Amino acid sequence: MKYMMAITVLALLSLTACNTVHGVGKDIEKAGEALQRSTK
Repeated sequence: MKYMMAITVLALLSLTACNTVHGVGKDIEKAGEALQRSTK
């Protein structure tokens, strides 16, 4: 039972970490696009 709880917690933490990294990537991409538009 303890192992199941630990595995569940680890899985949830990895999913949120992936979403965070993905979100940062999107933010950087949008900033780059805005910079390109402003230099035209």
